[in-house]
Amino acid sequence: MQLWRARIETGAKAKYLGIVDALEADIYSGYIKTGDRLPSQRSVAKKLNVDLTTVTRAFNEARRRGLIDAAAGRGSFVRQHVATNLVSHQADTRPLLDLSMNNPPQPATVGIQDYIAQGITQLISGTDRALQLHYQNSAGNPHDRSAAAAWLTQSIEHVSPERILITSGAQAAVYAILQCLTRRGDAIACGEFVYPGLKSAAEQHQLILQPLTMDQHGIVPESFEIACREHTINAIYLVPAIDNPTTATMPLARRQQIVAIARQYDVMIIEDDPYSPLQSQAITAFADLAKERTWYIRTLSKCITPALRLAYVLAPGNSQALQLANVLRATSVMASPLMAGLVSRWIHDGRIQRFAEAIREENRQRQQIAKQLLAGIDFFSDEEGHHLWLPLPGCWQAKAFAEQASVSGVSVVACTSFGFSDSQRQAVRLSLGLTPDHATLSQALIILRGLLTQPVTVSHHIV
Repeated sequence: MQLWRARIETGAKAKYLGIVDALEADIYSGYIKTGDRLPSQRSVAKKLNVDLTTVTRAFNEARRRGLIDAAAGRGSFVRQHVATNLVSHQADTRPLLDLSMNNPPQPATVGIQDYIAQGITQLISGTDRALQLHYQNSAGNPHDRSAAAAWLTQSIEHVSPERILITSGAQAAVYAILQCLTRRGDAIACGEFVYPGLKSAAEQHQLILQPLTMDQHGIVPESFEIACREHTINAIYLVPAIDNPTTATMPLARRQQIVAIARQYDVMIIEDDPYSPLQSQAITAFADLAKERTWYIRTLSKCITPALRLAYVLAPGNSQALQLANVLRATSVMASPLMAGLVSRWIHDGRIQRFAEAIREENRQRQQIAKQLLAGIDFFSDEEGHHLWLPLPGCWQAKAFAEQASVSGVSVVACTSFGFSDSQRQAVRLSLGLTPDHATLSQALIILRGLLTQPVTVSHHIV
């Protein structure tokens, strides 16, 4: 039996509710258990520097919620089976609070779902509907490639429709580009934490991934140069804007250093750029800094919605575009003409830009909630992105934290999904976009804060 370490949960409307919310979160997270005794109301008031009446009100509210029982002369205790009841209640009333899938939020103010339905209806009823209902060139039809060029030109100077291909998402693009650039046993450089889709594609192609040291600005150029000196590196994979998972954005000077090293050692660049449309101040792309060796990818999944399953690839030159088209023909035949036609309409009428701006603003609001609820805890984020990177205190291993978070009702992704070694810095990625509203997001973050501030002692049976 142990005494509860009293605290006030941030974000509550009143202090007494903050005390109750903290108590509930700690029971829910397993820090205190059935039968554990609470400290006296007077000692709680002294520890938290609040009035005794505030604590009395909190204890009364805790009893009303069924969290605690009081015994005359013995004090207050966590109620029998309350933790089990809380978990059961969650399972019965709502799914796991999902901070694992890195979806962009879908602001109700713009109604993306409604526009998808309306847009498809208009496409298949229009005079040019045959364009969306038949097989097309594996690179995409000229109209859609021109629309893609118009969109990419907003942030990239050197764009031509002949070098653009349309794929069924960024994962398909990464896989096809690796098919063009590599043979079994080749080495691809990447960050020490990297998008898991690259790891999957590399495994399928039997490639070697060479992890590079990262800091708050992304891949460290010196690490890239050392890898090039010691190994034959065929390509380097980069997410230079709001990196997944670390959230780092490479400053221009670092991008120029990476380009200089890539040119010196004749290394191709795969620039995966799903998040820059959400940035109000984008930095010059590698596709402009090193046009002759950069394969540029931009997916709609992270800046609009994954439901579109569409990405644009800008090849280094026309011949490379033809080479990639041959691979796409063999692997997927073509991207969805219906989705491509829908996005082309949205590009021309400015709706893509409005969607991205609305998602950017929603991201800012959600990042602000995270900043408030995780106050005092160090993490990495970009205010215009929809995920954050949370280093863990020394008492936690990432896998154990993710498992305990899941038991507590929140799903997160451990660094092991992105990294290459269990001995790496321990961290988890929190994705803020999938929760349906701010209240649900706050609930998930409060639970995680409890795990971070009062770690559970996990024991395992030995058999």
